[in-house]
Amino acid sequence: MTTPVLQPPQPPSRPGGAPPEAPRARPGRVRAAVAGHFGGLPGPFWVVFAGTVINRVGTMVVPFLVFYLGSRGVTTGQTPYVLGALGAGGLAGPVLGGWFADRLGRRPAILTGMVATPVSQALLFCSPGLATLAVAAALVGAASSLHAPGVAAVIVDSAGPSRRQAAFGLYHWAINLGAATAGALGGFLVDRGFWLLFAVDAVTCLGFAAVAAVALPRDPVRPAKSAAPGGGYGVVLRDRLLLAFVTVSVAGECVYAQTEFTVPMAIRDHGLPASVYGLVAVVNAALVVALQPFANTWVLRFDRMRVWAAASVLVAAGVGLTGTAHTTGGFVATVVVWSAGEVCAGGIATSVVADLAPDHARARYQAALNWARGAARFLALAFGPALYATGGPAALWWTVVAVGLCGALGALLLRPALRAVRRP
Repeated sequence: MTTPVLQPPQPPSRPGGAPPEAPRARPGRVRAAVAGHFGGLPGPFWVVFAGTVINRVGTMVVPFLVFYLGSRGVTTGQTPYVLGALGAGGLAGPVLGGWFADRLGRRPAILTGMVATPVSQALLFCSPGLATLAVAAALVGAASSLHAPGVAAVIVDSAGPSRRQAAFGLYHWAINLGAATAGALGGFLVDRGFWLLFAVDAVTCLGFAAVAAVALPRDPVRPAKSAAPGGGYGVVLRDRLLLAFVTVSVAGECVYAQTEFTVPMAIRDHGLPASVYGLVAVVNAALVVALQPFANTWVLRFDRMRVWAAASVLVAAGVGLTGTAHTTGGFVATVVVWSAGEVCAGGIATSVVADLAPDHARARYQAALNWARGAARFLALAFGPALYATGGPAALWWTVVAVGLCGALGALLLRPALRAVRRP
């Protein structure tokens, strides 16, 4: 007696004898891919993520400041005074914001910054002359950077060590997600009145404040009272590795800051309208929005300081190529190069600083990085436009390339020390 051979169940045939349909991709795979990019992060992170998107959708005053100053009769030679004041204000904001967030709480620091920003921008809009424009610009620089250490500290508090770089990459993505809209909308509104830029910026700042007030926990972290001896920023100033890293980061920020101010000056001086700079901003933001979440996963496979060095070279090359651009297409082409560098570098600096920071000084460590960025912006705004106006565009763009390469070399030199330090 033979034993019957059991056959696996056959799928039902389709009418007409057609072969059965191939199985479709499981929805679970899609969910797993999304979770890989966006999962593992708790509520407070998503609160500041959402607030950042809202705020950045309306961040228009500073990006279009060069054009606003031109409409007020400020000449190319006078522009560096106002931009330098803006950069100087950016030095004070992170220092105050870091102390505020560590000592009084992340939430109050964010709320204060988001309310102070539209107030300072209103003063800028109402300023009657060059001197008052410079003073108001300094206040804008301080107010608009006040909230940043608090936001960064919320992200560090929320994300574990394995997710910090990805979290900061997503935060960088949120900035550009809003900027993509802001660039397009700002380029449209600027021809209908600069007051619209100020109004939209104010509304979105208050929108972030409302989101933080309603959804952000009042005490997301309880800062330790027994801080390192000396208190204040002494713990930051004693960390030589942190100081070396933020010094290196100044080079990259000096290069990138040119995209905000001297690139629009170049666009203006080639007789192109402000809408071209709006297009540049949109292309940059769109590239970052499209690529950043996937770049996060890819970049995490490599040594982050090597990635940082390569990204620095790309940004420097892209910004330096501005000197070869004369048309709308030429300026947009340069954006593709430096945007690729921006995508690769997104989240690296803040995650490195987060790993170096003791628990009781997380906001102050992030404030040190933001202060370095403010210092870079100050140097870039004070000397970049001045070099452009006096030495000529070629002198500026070659200097940009040299500074970017120095920053890349510095990142490689710090790599061994930074690899040895990674906090749990």
